[in-house]
Order: sequence, then structure tokens, then C-alpha cells
Amino acid sequence: MRMKSNSSPDFDGTIFMQDTGHILFDSHGCGSEQRAILDEQIKSGERSFRDVSEEMWSSLNVPFEDGFAVMEKKLEIDPDFREFHKYCLANDIPFNVISAGLKPVLRAVLDKFLGEEDSSHIEIVANDAKIAPDGSEWKPIWRHDTELGHDKARSITEYRESAKTAASTDELPLIVFIGDGVSDLPAAREADVLFARKGLRLEEYCVEHKIPYIGFDTFADVQREIEKITEEDVKKTGGKGKPVRFNPRANFWRRLSSQQSVTR
Repeated sequence: MRMKSNSSPDFDGTIFMQDTGHILFDSHGCGSEQRAILDEQIKSGERSFRDVSEEMWSSLNVPFEDGFAVMEKKLEIDPDFREFHKYCLANDIPFNVISAGLKPVLRAVLDKFLGEEDSSHIEIVANDAKIAPDGSEWKPIWRHDTELGHDKARSITEYRESAKTAASTDELPLIVFIGDGVSDLPAAREADVLFARKGLRLEEYCVEHKIPYIGFDTFADVQREIEKITEEDVKKTGGKGKPVRFNPRANFWRRLSSQQSVTR
């Protein structure tokens, strides 16, 4: 069975070095000290990720435009992400962001940092949001009815099953997941190839549970490893045709995200 690739990175702490939500909470919400306390409640298991996240988002009182202005000043994109994204486009590798954040926030950030044209090629699989025009309410609309709100492992398995159904028998996609933190832990066991940013919680989790992964510092490291996979596949095909792991028709996230279904 031929293997094709679908690249799916996390957003906060992976594509961008900071967390979009944290910037907002610290500047216009509960503040950094209270956020640290709430983060500890997640780590200790005292409260769920979804429960704590709802409290953080509900603490905001700022119009979207003003909140975005703060993020624009403080966010720092991975220095090699733009080049990696261009590499994916040039090689017909479907590219999707899988995030525990809010889709309107993530889209606005990508539009600003990449430009709307390049941003339009990235499908965002994340939670939606209800944001009051005056900024008095920020309410997540969770993708899944679970303690995580968006269960990335579930999204990956849903994608894989849909890919099996929609693809011919020789076009099963290879799922590449790139992450860093707590919300990425469930996805660690589901990806075919897992990249974990060095020194952060996802890497710690992989070491603790003996889960195979590839550590990375920037997306240049990720690109080099994917290029190696490409080279291996070209050798397997005798240099004829496209690498067997990459499938330009494997972007089923676009099809799924267009459906008005919670599980899809």
C-alpha cells in the first residue's frame, strides 16, 4: 500500500513561539499570575483543560481588533516556518493547522504574518468562537464534547478513517504531526510521524512513555527530515513518478471542515 503525506502542525508554541491566548489573557484578561495558577491546575489534573480554558477566555474584555494589535506586537513566528510552508506548497503536500485555540484568532494571525494568499492554503482545524463586538464576551465553541474541547487524537483518527474511505487502496496518507505542548499529548500516539519541539512538554511526554518522535528546534529541522522521507521514497520507486508518500489529493481536511458537523 502506497503511503502519502499530510502535514499537520500545532499553532501556539509550534508555528509561533508564544501562545496567542496567553498574550491576550496576560494583557486583557486574568493576568499572568492568575494564568500561572490556572495552568498548574491543568498540569496537576485538578481541573480539565477545557474547564480552565473557558475561565481564561471568559476573563477577556477587549474588542477583537485591540486584542489582535497586542498579539501582532508580541508574537514571534518560527524563523523557518515560511520557508517550510513554501516547500509544502511546491511539493503538493497538504498542510493543515490542528489547534486547541480559536479559529478566528488563528486565521487573523496567519493572514497578517503570511499574507492572505499564503494563509488561504492552510486549513485550520480548531475550536470556533463567539466574540462580542465590544469584546465583553469571548466564548469558545468547542469542536468536541470532551475535557480537551478539541481532542486532536480524535481529529487525526477521524481524518485517517475518512481518508481510507475516500482514497483508493494505494493512496493511504502518511500523517505527520508537529507539536509542542499539553494539548498535543493525545495526538502523540496517533501520528505516523511525530515531531516534538525540543525541551517542551510534548517531548517530555514522548520520553516518559517511550513514544517514537523526532525532536526539532525550528521548521528547518522538520523540512530536512521530510526531505529524507521523500528521498527514500524516490529510491523505492526507482526515480519514476512522484514520491509515494506524498499525495496531492490527500487533503481531506478541506472536505471535512466544509461540513457543518461537530465530529467532522
